[in-house]
Amino acid sequence: MALSRLIGSRLRDQRQGRGLLQSDVAARAGMSASYLNLIEHNRRRVSAQGLTRLAEVLGCTPDDLSGPDETGLTQDLRDGAIGTSAEIDRIDEFVLRFPGWAQAMAQLAGRVALAERTVAALNDRLDHDPYLSHTLHDLLSALSAVRSTAAILVETPDIEADWQARFYRNLHDDSERMARGAEALTAYLDGFEGGEAAQVGTPHEELDRWLAAQGWHLAGLEEGALDAVLADAETLQSTAARSMARAVVLRAAADVAALPMAQMQAAIGEFGPDPLRIAARLGADTLAVFRRIATLPGSVLGLVICDASGGLVFRKPAAGFAIPRFGASCPLWPLFTALRRPMTAVEQQVAVTGRAGPSRYLLRAYAQPVRPTHFGAPDMCDAAMLIQPVTTVPSDARQPFAVGTTCRICVQVDCEARREPSVLMGQKSGPVLGF
Repeated sequence: MALSRLIGSRLRDQRQGRGLLQSDVAARAGMSASYLNLIEHNRRRVSAQGLTRLAEVLGCTPDDLSGPDETGLTQDLRDGAIGTSAEIDRIDEFVLRFPGWAQAMAQLAGRVALAERTVAALNDRLDHDPYLSHTLHDLLSALSAVRSTAAILVETPDIEADWQARFYRNLHDDSERMARGAEALTAYLDGFEGGEAAQVGTPHEELDRWLAAQGWHLAGLEEGALDAVLADAETLQSTAARSMARAVVLRAAADVAALPMAQMQAAIGEFGPDPLRIAARLGADTLAVFRRIATLPGSVLGLVICDASGGLVFRKPAAGFAIPRFGASCPLWPLFTALRRPMTAVEQQVAVTGRAGPSRYLLRAYAQPVRPTHFGAPDMCDAAMLIQPVTTVPSDARQPFAVGTTCRICVQVDCEARREPSVLMGQKSGPVLGF
């Protein structure tokens, strides 16, 4: 029998429906009227024995009072209300009195969140995708050439035959180029969800696909097969992607040598995925522990790493927590708080606006200076942030801090850190920082 948080509301409805006084029910159930009042207002839990006594007094069954466990539904509604003026403290009552509407609203919030994530990905690609930009440029160039040639032919009736033939030939060639560009663009957009288009992009995207295909874990390094992993990295198409992959492999090999898997798994079993405690126990570099935790086999933790400029140089996503491939990410991430305060641990539980995944995440961030290679070298700093989905939320947990992915697709109203208006909110997205 589930002890739902809505027991008190059901108990109050049952008592009032039978015309019974609170004091009478409390006396017959062997408890004080003040305690029963707290139960009815969902401010105190009731034991299974107490629930049975109350059900006997009211002439119903304990299941009539406990009902189904709506914890997940209530939490979905709470998450959907983040950043709004909804009466969050009355969600339990709403779920009890209008369970159908509550379920419908939770499902609608989920669909909206999924749509927002899709818009995020499309907006990101339309704004920054180099292949798309190049294809559109070629298409517009061909269109301009066709218009210019057609205008000359229309406005100049006495063109010599040879020049007229040349213009017709140019018109034909440019029309063919425009048709090929339109076909390529159509094929690219049609394949956006995983076809050929997904294989075109920046070197960072190519590297991310290669790492994701291996589950973000370079298993060969655990067996000492560094040369084989480097050879596999050489199969990437672009020179830039191969160069970045080689750097990632060599750094991962150093992490494996400093933090063997058996030691890491034992430390995680003792401390959980707490990089500071693990680093202290193993005497290891803190950011190396961050990288190792997130890339162990089967790890569900996401990881982002940025350099001193704040640009993201490593992106391992977590379920429902989107990480922009291009442009600036949300400045409210603890990652950037840590970057401003090197050697300071920053931890925060957050909810992502418009999320389509776990409702909460525990973010742990840390920044440390990069060891200079010579005197006179500039001061540099790297920061890392672990993204851990929170699967169990206590009933009395505080509302998480709301963060976004990037301003362009964030639905947070009146955010003081906003850089640009949101395409999802129109004029409702509030003022823009610095303007």
